[in-house]
Amino acid sequence: MIETELESLNFPDAPKMVSATFPGPKSTAALEQSAQTESMARGGGRMPMVMDRAFGVTFKDPDGNTFIDLSAGVGVSSVGRCHPRVVAAMRAQSESLMHSMEVNSTRRTELATKISEIAPEGLRGNCITYFAQSGSDALEAAVKFARRVTGRHQIIAFHGAYHGVWHASGSLTTGTNYRKGFGPFMPGVIHAPYPYAYRFPFDTTHKSAERIAGEYVDYLLNTPYTAADDVAAVIVEPVQGEGGYVPPAPEFLQLVRKACDKSGALLIVDEVQAGAGRTGKMWAVEHSGVKPDMMTFGKGVGGDVPMAGLVMRKDLAAKIPDGSAPNTFAANSVSAAVALTNIAILQDPSLDLLNRAHALGQEAQDYIRGFNSPWVGEVRGRGLMIGIELVEDRATKEPLKGERLGRLMNHVTSHGVLMIPCGRYTNVMRVMPSLTIPRSLLFKALDIFGEGLASLRG
Repeated sequence: MIETELESLNFPDAPKMVSATFPGPKSTAALEQSAQTESMARGGGRMPMVMDRAFGVTFKDPDGNTFIDLSAGVGVSSVGRCHPRVVAAMRAQSESLMHSMEVNSTRRTELATKISEIAPEGLRGNCITYFAQSGSDALEAAVKFARRVTGRHQIIAFHGAYHGVWHASGSLTTGTNYRKGFGPFMPGVIHAPYPYAYRFPFDTTHKSAERIAGEYVDYLLNTPYTAADDVAAVIVEPVQGEGGYVPPAPEFLQLVRKACDKSGALLIVDEVQAGAGRTGKMWAVEHSGVKPDMMTFGKGVGGDVPMAGLVMRKDLAAKIPDGSAPNTFAANSVSAAVALTNIAILQDPSLDLLNRAHALGQEAQDYIRGFNSPWVGEVRGRGLMIGIELVEDRATKEPLKGERLGRLMNHVTSHGVLMIPCGRYTNVMRVMPSLTIPRSLLFKALDIFGEGLASLRG
C-alpha cells in the first residue's frame, strides 16, 4: 500500500524520452538563453537539462521528456517535489502571513520548538535555533558564534570538506573549484585528514582510518607546538558529502568528541546535506552516539523552499548578544510552514520513511554491487546517501577518466535519469533520491545507470 501511495506522487510515465534529440529544441533554446543571462558560477548551469515541471522524484523538461531524479536537488527534496501536503501548507500559509521581518511569528516559533524536539541528543530540549536561508549562511553563523562563545579564533575542518562558499564557510571548504583564485581566505583555519578509507594517505594495517584521523585531531588540539593553540571549534560532516559520500565508522566522531572535551573546543556537526532523515536517522551524527555542541541544518528540512539554521546549546546561545546577526528573510512564515510539513511527513509512522531509507539504501547498494562492473571501485553510504566510486582500474584505484565519465553521464541523462557526480576527482556518482522514491522508480533508474556502465566497455 505504501509503495502504491508513493508511486501516485510522481508522473506515471517516468522515464520517458519523447523528443527526437536530447536536449530537445525547447530545452536547447532555454539553455542558450540561460547561458546569456545567468551566471554559470552556480553548480549545474552547464548541465544539458531544463526543469519545467516536477512531481515527487520525477520532472519534465520543456520538450515533454520525463526524468527520474536521483539527486533530490542535491539532497534538498527530502519528501519529493511539490508534495500535496507541502503545496497545501504553502497555499494556506501564504493567505495569512508570509514575510514577518525579524520579529516573532507563530510559525517561526512553532518550527524552532519542533527542531528542539527532534534535535540529536545533547541538543534535544536544550537548544536555541538561529535561522538562516542556506547552508553557507548557517556555517557563517557557526564560525562567528563559536569564536564569540569561546573567545578563541582558530577552526579545524577536514580535507574533502564542503561547508559553503562564502567567506568563513568558503575557507572551511577544500574543493579546488571553490578556492583557486579566490584567496586569501579567512585566517586561522586548520585542515586535518578525514577518514576516507578508500583513499586514505596513511597506512591502515594496524589502525583504522577513523582511529588515525581521530587521534590526529587529538594530537592537534592537545599537544604542544602544533600551532593549534587557540581553537574555537572543530567543524565536521558526520558523512562527508561533496568530498565523496564518505561514511566513517562511529569511532571517528567519538574520538573527535573526546579531543574537543579535553581542549575546550566546541564540536559543530554540519548536517546540511546528511540530515533530515537521509541516512536512516533524522541526523547523521546519531549513528555515532556523539552529542554535538552546535549543529547546522538546511536542504532537506526546507525542501522546496529556502530554509537553514544553526542549533546550539542554550548556555552557548546565551552568550550571543541580541541583534548581533540579523537575517532579513530567514524562517519567513511560508518557509517555516513548509519545514514543519516536511518534518511531519518524515515522522509519519504510516510511511516510516527513515527506516525505509535505511533498508532501501542497503538493498540499492547490494544491487549496484551486483552489476559487477569493472569501473566500480567501491559502493558506500548510509541510508539513501550512496556514493559509487568509479575507477579505471580496481587494483590501482585510478579515478575514472573524464571522457569516460562524460559518456556515462550522457547515457543516463539521455535515457531519462538525473545523477550528479561528486568527489575529489569528480568520479563518485551519487544516489541520493528523495526519501519518498518508489522502489520501482529507484531500480528503473539504477538499471539505466548499470546499462551506462556496461556501455563503457566499448
